Amino acid sequence: MKIIDTHCDALLKLQSDKRETYMFKKRNLNFSNSSEIDTNAERLKAGNVKVQFFAIFLSPAIPDNEKWQHALEQVDCFYDEILTQPNMVHIKHLSEINDLKDDEIGAVLTLEGSDAFGNDLMKLKTLFRLGVLSLGLTWNNANLVADGVGEKRLAGLTNFGFDVIDLCNEYGVLVDVSHLNENGFNDIIDRADRVFASHSNSRAVMDHLRNLTDSQITQIIEKGGMINLVFNPPFIKSGDCVIEDLFPHIDRIIDLGGTDHIGLGSDFDGIFDYVKDLGHAGEYPNFVAKLEERYGHVLAEKITHLNFQNNFC
Repeated sequence: MKIIDTHCDALLKLQSDKRETYMFKKRNLNFSNSSEIDTNAERLKAGNVKVQFFAIFLSPAIPDNEKWQHALEQVDCFYDEILTQPNMVHIKHLSEINDLKDDEIGAVLTLEGSDAFGNDLMKLKTLFRLGVLSLGLTWNNANLVADGVGEKRLAGLTNFGFDVIDLCNEYGVLVDVSHLNENGFNDIIDRADRVFASHSNSRAVMDHLRNLTDSQITQIIEKGGMINLVFNPPFIKSGDCVIEDLFPHIDRIIDLGGTDHIGLGSDFDGIFDYVKDLGHAGEYPNFVAKLEERYGHVLAEKITHLNFQNNFC
């Protein structure tokens, strides 16, 4: 069964490795098969991942005057280390997902947090032209666009933030609400054309700031968007997690009317703890088997890829 996964952080790992080994040492990581990369090419193929979204993510510790450079370095890794893999296809428009051949894997470039472009819309346009197809306005902290869930102020979008949303609408870019607080979320629901949560679960099931309330889930559904399940254990339940622990989140979204709006956004390469038997992209068949056993083939196909294609492609 095909998989569309809307979030991973492999680019950060590749960029960090490149910086650490620049000019002096042989590279430690190879996107083809390095075991340190959850979403390496070998594992994507083994897991039957048809489309993988690759996020540009910048640590809040990076000085502002260096953030654009760091973002471009991750874009460079996307072009030089991911798109050069055999049968890897750059998805420049989401509709191209429907055209992928059986032996091809689609790669989508995304941006997690607006820090990379500061207050410069020309930089954002440049990222869109380089292939960024979804924008998460914040990580957990605040920036010039909005406040994340970890910012005590909990403000919504700034005036500049609304300009950013308008530009996303102009370019047909998905607006990702996964790290936003509720005020920012409400602003996006009102303003953005295409909304989704790239990697979030149900807060009613697991009360974590990074998860979505019932009201938020309902609003995304009404907007025609997607809630993509994240595999990070702290967002699933307390303690160790098995695959079946994701099912209460699926059930909750279904109960809210979201049968056609559930997808997958693993957060592989950005998490440090894992669901048992779901520790990297190559183990997706374990998840699919449990999913089919619980929900049947038709709904499993919707969750794994068809919902995303039907809503956004």
